[in-house]
Amino acid sequence: MGAVQPTLTYRIVMAFATPIVRWWGRLHVVGLPVLPAAGPTLMMVNHDSAWDPLIVGVAARRRQILALAKSSLWRHRVLGWVLDRMGQIPIERGRGDAAALSAAIEALRSGGCIGVFPEGTVSRGRTLRPLSGAGRITRAVPGATVIGVSVTGAVDIVRFPHRPRITVEFFDPGQPADDESAMAMTKRIMAEVRHRAPVALPGRRGKAAQFAAAAERPRS
Repeated sequence: MGAVQPTLTYRIVMAFATPIVRWWGRLHVVGLPVLPAAGPTLMMVNHDSAWDPLIVGVAARRRQILALAKSSLWRHRVLGWVLDRMGQIPIERGRGDAAALSAAIEALRSGGCIGVFPEGTVSRGRTLRPLSGAGRITRAVPGATVIGVSVTGAVDIVRFPHRPRITVEFFDPGQPADDESAMAMTKRIMAEVRHRAPVALPGRRGKAAQFAAAAERPRS
């Protein structure tokens, strides 16, 4: 199956994001060869910053990522127009959105690269329980490649003048066993993602909170 070519709008958005992510963010990419150049692929990614989808898109330059994104983004007419032309898939969070999952499954079957944030929303410093949607999509397309993606440093993008050091790591989490449930698979992969990318607080206040927490830790 040949590679799905990125749309013009997707290429334009990534071109605008690249200087911010690569230069300002000092992007470091690890494990990119793990990402197939073509064929049905599903990524499970942690979500600590609103920048995560763009960061992963810039890092995975060889593929257009069709991400499941919260449907409220489409309330903004211009943004919704752009997201549609980038191939993004709106999903109602926490409602078992069957239409969104069906659209993602169809795109995956067609050889697309689907990006899912199984925690459902930006963590905001919280440990969130992953949802089963990513596993259900994968189970519906036997033979699809599953990739774990960890993003660290994204929360520092807005902490001017402090420059971030963003790292995106692609890794093979081990493909699902025949008897592994969708929920078990999602939990297993996201546990490994979070091992590589611990929950981080976004924004300038988040940095202050991290410094305060570090100061309160007992010294050995």
